Amino acid sequence: MKRALMMASVASMISSFNRDNIKILEDQGFQVDIACNFEYGDDSSRDRGIAYRKEVEAKGNQTYQLPISRSILNVNEIIAAYRLMKKLCISNRYEIVHCHSPIGGVVARLACRKARKTGTKVIYTAHGFHFYTGAPKKNWLLYYSVERWVSRFTDLIITINREDYKRAQTFKAKEVVYIPGIGVDTDKFRKVDADRNKIRKELGIDDDTVVLLSIGDLITRKNHETALRAVAKLTHQNYQYMICGEGKLGSYLKTLAKQLDIENKVRFLGYRSDIPDICKASDVFIFPSYQEGLPVAMMEAMSAGLPIVCSSIRGNTDLIANNAGGFLHPPQDLVGFSSSIDQLIINNDLRKEMGHRNSEEAYQYDKKNVNVIMAKIYAGIE
Repeated sequence: MKRALMMASVASMISSFNRDNIKILEDQGFQVDIACNFEYGDDSSRDRGIAYRKEVEAKGNQTYQLPISRSILNVNEIIAAYRLMKKLCISNRYEIVHCHSPIGGVVARLACRKARKTGTKVIYTAHGFHFYTGAPKKNWLLYYSVERWVSRFTDLIITINREDYKRAQTFKAKEVVYIPGIGVDTDKFRKVDADRNKIRKELGIDDDTVVLLSIGDLITRKNHETALRAVAKLTHQNYQYMICGEGKLGSYLKTLAKQLDIENKVRFLGYRSDIPDICKASDVFIFPSYQEGLPVAMMEAMSAGLPIVCSSIRGNTDLIANNAGGFLHPPQDLVGFSSSIDQLIINNDLRKEMGHRNSEEAYQYDKKNVNVIMAKIYAGIE
């Protein structure tokens, strides 16, 4: 049987974004192994990483624990992961190694140099380069230089936004392609069976309350602080702001909400498995992230028919045109975010108009379309 390896720094990258890719490879006759750090380095939960490992092993997949993190400072762990990856690629003679995440992608491509000489094809999906328009200079000095160098050991780079695609075309990889994201199940969010009023009642929300929603790990990159500070400036008070996600900034953000005197207006819902229901109960989606590739949470909110108030950054600008499906503002523009949210709170017709546009736009990012493209990529890589 042909063998393929799905590799990333942490388990969430595979469990959240590559389940369909694994199935596509299996449908093409591959035995798919999975290598990542199942135990540490995840933005969300160590328990979920371990649970995912048990899940895929129960289905017959071979898994490998890599001692790797997302920090470039953990040199010893990176070297250990490189040595293990090199050993795996040589001994298991993979036809395809598909790697993800910046550090994971570098480790895999360096480790596969010898294996490529005997036929292994290496694919790297860039879920958002760390060097981008407006990125800190240190990102360009380090990540750009390294990424450009290791591209020569890459058979195919997959990009998921237009800015990355244009930039990757100047690299040394054999081929660069653009795909419309990692794929979302638009029907899952468009055709929610649950009753909106019932969901809101279970959440303790009145019928006339405008529900603002953010989804994302409680980490610096997601920039929930700007959203909280913008919400604190709202003129119109008939709102409830819900934030779904976990992360190391949880305590800080809850304290901030209290300091801003919006503690009773903000609800931290933690990790939720019912995001489609939460979206259906909501009216406006807020996404002030500093850095994205092509954000799944925003594509899901679009599928659910929500208007968007988001940061004007790479990835977000692929999805939303200003004053069309929503409003775009620089990540720290408190006045801009607050003004746009206020406008949507008082204008139900505008919410519906923008939401309908987003629901239609989301079709192009549906996983059915993406999976067809990925199946062709796997079948045709040479």
